[in-house]
Amino acid sequence: MPVVVDTSAILAVVLNEPSKPALIRLTSGADLVAPLSLHWEVGNALSAMFKRNRLTPDEGRQALVAYQQIAIRFLGGRRDIKHIIAARHNIYAYDAYFIVCARSQNSSLITLDNGLRTAAQGAGISVVEVNL
Repeated sequence: MPVVVDTSAILAVVLNEPSKPALIRLTSGADLVAPLSLHWEVGNALSAMFKRNRLTPDEGRQALVAYQQIAIRFLGGRRDIKHIIAARHNIYAYDAYFIVCARSQNSSLITLDNGLRTAAQGAGISVVEVNL
């Protein structure tokens, strides 16, 4: 069963946040899917953490190694649709990529981002509840 995984969930896992065990349990055995933009979002988030001194270079390298070990099937997407989704739900295009990806796979979405959760539900996408 495919499950679209977003940046917040990936970062929680690779940075060993408290939600990691629940996320791993909820996605165990699932076919993880994400838009190609996930690569850039993970990189951007880690670089922002470096700039804010919330992450050391060694921790960043460890996070990237962990990220590369997660089996994710990456999908391209129709670029025109994400703009419509973004405008309709007042979200960024990067968040819309995850909604479009979930819609194209007829799958649920797992996220820790409340704004994306709300927009996905508004778009008719099932969202996996992560109970900590």
